[in-house]
Amino acid sequence: MVKVEIQRVSECPGQPADGQLKTWVMATPVAELGSAGLVIRIVDEGEGRELNHQYRGKEMPTNVLSFLFEAPPGFPSDYLGDLVICAPVVEREALEQGKAPEAHWTHLVVHGVLHLLGHDHQNDASAEAMEALEVAILARLGLPDPYEAC
Repeated sequence: MVKVEIQRVSECPGQPADGQLKTWVMATPVAELGSAGLVIRIVDEGEGRELNHQYRGKEMPTNVLSFLFEAPPGFPSDYLGDLVICAPVVEREALEQGKAPEAHWTHLVVHGVLHLLGHDHQNDASAEAMEALEVAILARLGLPDPYEAC
């Protein structure tokens, strides 16, 4: 069973319900793990900016950050890590990109979970593979390709 804990510290309107977030997590390959755990923390721009600065050296908030958990040697764990989603950034990006907010939220949850599962976009080949997986998952959820020009 996959355990998803949701922490909300943002009061930004338009956030998806807990059930939606969990459905999107379960649409990823994480469902195949059987037992796993992760946290989704929804934050405002202040915390998003602070974390993006501390971990990525960037002075602005970003839409989603993934923090992979690595258990100490000899202590096996099924805990995957944390996703931090900056609600105001997600809402602003959806508006700017002409996307439905729910579709953008879904994409970012899927994107973040894939990072926790070891996918990345550090080079063209891994980016193409990750994007293809995202597009396939979103299509199963009835959502359009987030990488197509609007």
